[in-house]
Amino acid sequence: MSSSAVTSTQASQTTDTSLIKRVAGASAIGTAAEYYDFFAYGTAAVLFFGHLFFPSHDPLVSTLAAFATYAVGFLARPIGGIVFGHIGDKVGRKKALVATILIVGLGTFCIGLLPTYEKIGLWAPALLILIRLLQGFGVGGEQAGAVLMTAEYSQSSRRGFFASWVQIGAPVGFLLPLALFAILNATLSTDQMMDWGWRVPFLLSALLVIVGLFIRLRIDESPVFAAIRATKAAESRPLKEVIQGNPRLVINGVAAKLIEACAFALFTVIILAWGKANQIDAGILMNSMIVAVILEVFSIPLMGALSDKIGRKPVYMIGALLIVLSIVPFFLALSQNSYWLTQIAMIVALTLGHSMCYAPQASWFPELFPTHIRCSGIAVIWQVGSLIGSGVLGLVAVKILQATGGHWYGLAIYVAVLGVISVIGLLRLPETAPGRRNGEYQEWQQH
Repeated sequence: MSSSAVTSTQASQTTDTSLIKRVAGASAIGTAAEYYDFFAYGTAAVLFFGHLFFPSHDPLVSTLAAFATYAVGFLARPIGGIVFGHIGDKVGRKKALVATILIVGLGTFCIGLLPTYEKIGLWAPALLILIRLLQGFGVGGEQAGAVLMTAEYSQSSRRGFFASWVQIGAPVGFLLPLALFAILNATLSTDQMMDWGWRVPFLLSALLVIVGLFIRLRIDESPVFAAIRATKAAESRPLKEVIQGNPRLVINGVAAKLIEACAFALFTVIILAWGKANQIDAGILMNSMIVAVILEVFSIPLMGALSDKIGRKPVYMIGALLIVLSIVPFFLALSQNSYWLTQIAMIVALTLGHSMCYAPQASWFPELFPTHIRCSGIAVIWQVGSLIGSGVLGLVAVKILQATGGHWYGLAIYVAVLGVISVIGLLRLPETAPGRRNGEYQEWQQH
């Protein structure tokens, strides 16, 4: 029996809904543990790290330096994606996922132990940068493996719905440290927060990592990968085949990723720096952001299910256009310093716009590649797109704010440009949803 037949037969047997839910839940919890770090750092970079690790007479310069280390984490993500994508395609999805959660978890915990600039001088930012590189390396291999594990367990007719559960890990990973920082800010004095309070969310991350690791260790290897491994059909050089054999998919996939990666970073991290520069009420921003992200936890699986019915591409396209068309009204609403206007703007841009882009990715990107190079293919698209759309954004956004005197129009133009690039990439990608594909893509690309 050919590897294609074995894989298709094995995959068709994985229709146990309870099993799929368990795998999806495990992937989501692990992803939440890993994204917890990036969002904890993003919040701390705006509120504390500029002063603690990069002291300067100009607060904006300190913030820029803190965001530079935020971007450093993204620089390592494509490397991590390549390495763990290769491991996922050669050794197994599960082994790669266990390694990534340990790497990121250790880095997050170590940030909570770091001495500040006042204690050890330049060694403080140097060590912070080193840890960020380590974390970026680990996160680079996380998302591809997590969505792939769930997607390969899911039956084709509901793959968009179940795979999107993994994406819930990102908003949950954002909410947990944000909630912790909010509680600490409300109960501790400013001096206490600067002294030791900021460390608490990083140290507590160890609990989430332990839970995520325990759950992941209890999940079996992807049956689709197990089938090709059993027949020794795994490609010896998956990255090479991804780059040389699928250049159009990679380029257009990276382009499609840009607007989604940019949107979440902008609406949850960069917007705090913009609000700080424009004396926007931080409480209004944080509260409306929290509500929008909580709602996104529910909108993501809904959009995943919608992608099963009408296709991956239409849902993603509507989300990208919604973000682009709403960006100017978004900033105009926030400029009014009104809670309700800010809340509506956040729901439109983040809850709806971002989730419509983010949810279909979990099923669409895996469906673009054949099994033996799938992990590497997703990793390249995901991490290169994240580096450009989200990692670079931290530096570019602060420089834009400096150049425009804190005005929003520079950021709006930046988002619009990335949005146009993403729409072009989306138009050039094939539809892969079962029942909606045009015949070019067979089930799981088993050729």
